[in-house]
Amino acid sequence: MSDKDEEKPLDIAVALNYEKESDNAPKVIAKGYGEVAKRIVETAKENDIIIETNEMLAEALSNVELDETIPIELYEAVAEIIGFVLRANEKIS
Repeated sequence: MSDKDEEKPLDIAVALNYEKESDNAPKVIAKGYGEVAKRIVETAKENDIIIETNEMLAEALSNVELDETIPIELYEAVAEIIGFVLRANEKIS
């Protein structure tokens, strides 16, 4: 997330859980708008979780129920994000 993104009010946030060694699709574990979105991002930052901003994908994922796996239609977009996060984690480690 760039400084420019941090100044912009956050409209939506969705948190996913993905277990690298699992065959299961990622699950939506948190989602929200406004203040809830802000708290999701703050919690991620406090836990050193990498944040990727993609409002269109977040909007699509916001329609997934909590603790449900992402729909197959979103696999490709989410895979790109997961790839980004995994590469970023390798650089940090």
